[in-house]
Amino acid sequence: MKQLFSVAGKTILVTGGTRGIGLAITRALAKSGATVIANYARDQKSALAVQDELGAQNVNIVRADLTRDKGMDKLFEAMVPILGGKTLDGLIHCAATGIHAPFDQLQLKHWDWTMNLNARAFFDLMVRAKDLFTRGASVIALSSEGAATAIPNYSLVGASKGALESLCRHLAIEMSAAGVRVNILSPGSVLTDAWDAFPDKEQRLQTTLKKIPGGKLTSLEEVSSVALFLCAEASNAINGQVIIVDHGERMSN
Repeated sequence: MKQLFSVAGKTILVTGGTRGIGLAITRALAKSGATVIANYARDQKSALAVQDELGAQNVNIVRADLTRDKGMDKLFEAMVPILGGKTLDGLIHCAATGIHAPFDQLQLKHWDWTMNLNARAFFDLMVRAKDLFTRGASVIALSSEGAATAIPNYSLVGASKGALESLCRHLAIEMSAAGVRVNILSPGSVLTDAWDAFPDKEQRLQTTLKKIPGGKLTSLEEVSSVALFLCAEASNAINGQVIIVDHGERMSN
């Protein structure tokens, strides 16, 4: 039974794996015996600190901008010696960006920037990694409430996450013949530095807490534990689903 819930010995790529939810997932995987390839785009000092904390044998950091072809090339070239001829047991796409503003203040460059990382990069990752996956591999894309509901100043990010979720559902069917599962993990309100993008951060937090049953934000550990489950054999029957982890927050919307 324990093996059903184990990720020990698996090799998993985590994009955006050195900060926020991505970092929490990297920590959880590494501490549970998985080898993590943690991609990041900026802040090498923090990425190196993550590697020092968890051990270079457990976490391999790769700096690459996934919105550019050269960056994607760099990531997959770096993965060759890490995999050492073995296959990839999982991919968790946590890397994300976005502009938070009313839609009439946004420009096409904001659309391109948001879509390129949140949705296009995931598509490119899947195309490039499809022949690297182990049969039984698990793919997880991080989404958000804004994929299905309207949130003020969130139109671009919400649209990109909606596109991401739709893509995951299609890939879940297309990749099933190869034994690869594709699911969406949609956390509730988690206090990360992403909240700093909102000028009315404190007001939003108070409003959010009032609508969550029990008045508790979702923790990073609660999200990462579900990611662990989705990477383990115990979740083999879960495919093409949106897994919401939010203490019931969305029930009150």
